[in-house]
Amino acid sequence: MEAVVFVFSLLDCCALIFLSVYFIITLSDLECDYINARSCCSKLNKWVIPELIGHTIVTVLLLISLHWFIFLLNLPVATWNIYRYIMVPSGNMGVFDPTEIHNRGQLKSHMKEAMIKLGFHLLCFFMYLYSMILALIND
Repeated sequence: MEAVVFVFSLLDCCALIFLSVYFIITLSDLECDYINARSCCSKLNKWVIPELIGHTIVTVLLLISLHWFIFLLNLPVATWNIYRYIMVPSGNMGVFDPTEIHNRGQLKSHMKEAMIKLGFHLLCFFMYLYSMILALIND
């Protein structure tokens, strides 16, 4: 059972890494004016909920399987994703809004958040890989 948890977590983490890279590339395209704000935000907003679901499933799975340290490491990021999704103002297009992305330095903060998430998911990838190998050896 433990190996299955870490195999699923590893696969989910790979998807989240690719999603973080996609966010970084799309935001940098907006920063360089290769795409407009509306198309950038619509591309990114359709991936906010899958990112939220993917990370939350892994966090809950780690809680159920009683891997406390890794659960507590994932909890702040999952909580931040849920908070960010819930706190979207009612008139906005989504988490990424084309009318506000250039105001108040939001583009830079979104880019910084995507880079931090990429680093976090890379760290988690190697933790899950190590834990999976240990679980397979011990089984």
